[in-house]
Amino acid sequence: MKLNLELTQPIPEALVNFESLPNSSFIRLPVLKRLYGVSSATIWRGVKNKTIPAPVKLSERCTCWNVGQVRAALAAKAMQL
Repeated sequence: MKLNLELTQPIPEALVNFESLPNSSFIRLPVLKRLYGVSSATIWRGVKNKTIPAPVKLSERCTCWNVGQVRAALAAKAMQL
């Protein structure tokens, strides 16, 4: 039986402390995937459809999402349920 590597990885600190992060901080894709409970492809599809906030390029190889925008998007999604 082959285990999914994501399930065996430790929980990122940003995910554990998400509620205490300031709205001006940033999170990376692995944290966002776990917050939404979806794959990378679904995250990017949501960005394209504007159901997930657009990321910010902090450098050539560093793409992040603003915590305040992610919280607002998650709250809006919760209101739709």
